[in-house]
Amino acid sequence: MAVTDAAIDKIKQMILSGELAPGSRLPKEADLAGRLGLSRNSLREAVRALALINVLDVRQGDGTYVTSLKPDLLLDAMAFVTDFHRDDTVLQFFQVRRILEPEATALAATEMTGSGIAELREILGSLPEDPSVEQLVDNDLRFHRRIAEGSGNAVLCSLLASVSGPTTRARIWRGLIRENPVDRTREQHAAICEAIASRRPEVARAWATVHIADAEERLRRALSGEG
Repeated sequence: MAVTDAAIDKIKQMILSGELAPGSRLPKEADLAGRLGLSRNSLREAVRALALINVLDVRQGDGTYVTSLKPDLLLDAMAFVTDFHRDDTVLQFFQVRRILEPEATALAATEMTGSGIAELREILGSLPEDPSVEQLVDNDLRFHRRIAEGSGNAVLCSLLASVSGPTTRARIWRGLIRENPVDRTREQHAAICEAIASRRPEVARAWATVHIADAEERLRRALSGEG
């Protein structure tokens, strides 16, 4: 194991054991390096790496702290990486959505509040009659994000945000746009919304599966030139 990797692992173990709790400050660099049997350079590299993935927060003039370790914070790095995926892997991201989104939608049908459902309907109604790609991307993001938030599962919500952020959705919509998917998307979004509003998780799951699978198939045709 590389020296820096070993240093990262030792800090990780301190966090996992509860010795370093979320929000706590790390000991001074010299003290921590000596305690862990590391050189100060190795410790600095480890701290830098853990700060990049939001495990640690380096505050100039104050010290280094463990972050809140909340899922949305830790998965920010994953969202950053997924923005760089190639177009030939976009269908793989759809496959992940097809696994996760139906479950999030079913959960939302039992967990989403009345105000959340009202927001979902407001998002549906805010899409213009003849939307641009940018408006489609924004509306689609807000619709599915609100459902994920309504699931009440922060980890699931963060995972979905990570695998299908603005960059990914923009690529998808540009691939689909020649198939004129707007009307079908409106209908499917409306069906999903009504299943959630009527508290029917199985129906909500089914519509979400149909919606993602339908878009995936249309995108597959578009990418292969069959559309």
